[in-house]
Amino acid sequence: MKRIAVFPGSFDPFTIGHEGIVRRALVMFDEIIIAVGANALKKSFYSLTTRKNMITRVFRDEPRISIDHYEGLTVDYCRKHGAGFLLRGLRTSADFEFERAIAQVNKTLAPDIESVFILTIPEHASVNSTIVRDIIRSGGDASVFVPSAINLRDYKGDD
Repeated sequence: MKRIAVFPGSFDPFTIGHEGIVRRALVMFDEIIIAVGANALKKSFYSLTTRKNMITRVFRDEPRISIDHYEGLTVDYCRKHGAGFLLRGLRTSADFEFERAIAQVNKTLAPDIESVFILTIPEHASVNSTIVRDIIRSGGDASVFVPSAINLRDYKGDD
């Protein structure tokens, strides 16, 4: 049986921290689906299409990684795609508390799906999409915080 993991998130934008989690998780899973959440209630800086294109560029040479999007419950998406694992990255103890609560609810909703947490490397602990977005909005150079395959000058915010 294939070990399929879903790595869900808004990825607005996709950061070096996200990339690091996915690349390190490849030793554990046969396939990883990076699932970009489409939340109609949340205004994104980059469009769904732009975010998916950015992530596709990062993993274009890795056949075990696919990029998709979804709406609704993450566990429903996992079931639909035969994924038995939810992959999440942790930077801080605050992340742990937030993710723990979500994982416990997901476990109640879908007892057959396991949440797997990977700690970011220390160098990425301060990197988050909100800060990266703020740098971009303010005209700063955020390239050091995104994967090298993403040239931020190729993308404009959609706000």
